[in-house]
Amino acid sequence: MATADQRTDANDVWLPIPPGEIEGLPEGLHYVHWDAGPDYPADPARCVFYAVPYMKGAEVSLRPLSRMSRVRVVQTLTAGIEHMLPGLAQLPSGAQLCNARGLHDASTAELALTLILAALRDVPGFVRSQDAGEWRPAFRPALADKSVLIVGYGSIGSAIEDRLTPFECARVVRVARTARDTVRGPVHPLSDLSALLPAADVVVLATPLTEETRGLVGSGFLARMKDGALLVNIARGGIVDTKALLAELESGRLRAALDVTDPEPLPAGHPLWHAPGVLITPHVGGPSSAFLPRAKRLLRDQLTLFAAREPLRNVIATAG
Repeated sequence: MATADQRTDANDVWLPIPPGEIEGLPEGLHYVHWDAGPDYPADPARCVFYAVPYMKGAEVSLRPLSRMSRVRVVQTLTAGIEHMLPGLAQLPSGAQLCNARGLHDASTAELALTLILAALRDVPGFVRSQDAGEWRPAFRPALADKSVLIVGYGSIGSAIEDRLTPFECARVVRVARTARDTVRGPVHPLSDLSALLPAADVVVLATPLTEETRGLVGSGFLARMKDGALLVNIARGGIVDTKALLAELESGRLRAALDVTDPEPLPAGHPLWHAPGVLITPHVGGPSSAFLPRAKRLLRDQLTLFAAREPLRNVIATAG
C-alpha cells in the first residue's frame, strides 16, 4: 500500500472496516478507516472510493460527499440505495453508485423463513406463555402445503425460494418488475399481482423501494389477499401502506410479520406494536454473523476491479 509521503495523486479509499482486517486488497491505493466517527480520517477531497458505513443513517453517510470532489465510486453495503440517492447530485460527473447485491442474500432469506415459520406456528404466543409460566398447547398452521408468493425476485427473492424448497410448499410463485423464465419456473410481471394474490397463503415482499413500488401494498393489494393470509416484509417499510395494513390486522382478516416498517424506527406507542396478529423485528435482515465475511469479500472484489480499471459490479446510478 502506498504511504502518505509516496502519494502524489488522490487515491484514498475510505473503508468502514479496518483495512488490515480485509485480506487481498489491491496495492497502489491508500486505505483509511472511517465508520461514521465525528472526525474524518483524511481529506475527503483525496477520496476516490467511498465505502459507505453500514447502518449509520443517511445523514451521517451523506455528510462527506459534498467534499469528495474526486470520488469515482460510492459503494454501499446495503442492497437498497435510497438513502444515498439525495447525494447523487453532489458527486462529480461519471462517479458511480454501487449497491451490495448478494451480500445480504443468506442472512435476509434466513430471516424471511424465520418470520414465516414463527408467525405461522405462533412462536410469539408460545414465548408469552413461557414468560407467564403457562403450558398452552395449540394447533397452528404449518408451512407445508401452503402457497407462497414472492414479490421481488432478485437475488434475495431467489435465496428465499432456496430455503423454502425443503418445506413441502404447495407452490412458490415469483413476481418481479418484468417477466422472465428461470430454471425453477416463470417469473410473473408486477402487472399480474392482482390475479395472483387471492391464491397465496403467504406473501413475501422482497422488492426494492422505488417510485413504482412505494405504497404498492395498499388497501387494494391487501383486499385481494385471502382471509387468514400472512404478509411478510423483509424489503422496505415504504412499500406497505401502514394505515391500510393496520385496518386489516385489527379486523383479524390478515396477519403480518415485519422486519421493516413505515415509519422506521417504529416509535413507542405506535398502534402497529400492539396490532393483533403481527410479529415485528427491528430491521435485522442484514446484521448477522453472515455480514462481515461477505462485506469484506465484496469490498475486496470491487476494489480489485477498480484498481485494474475494469467495470465494477452492481452499478445502480452514474452521476452526471
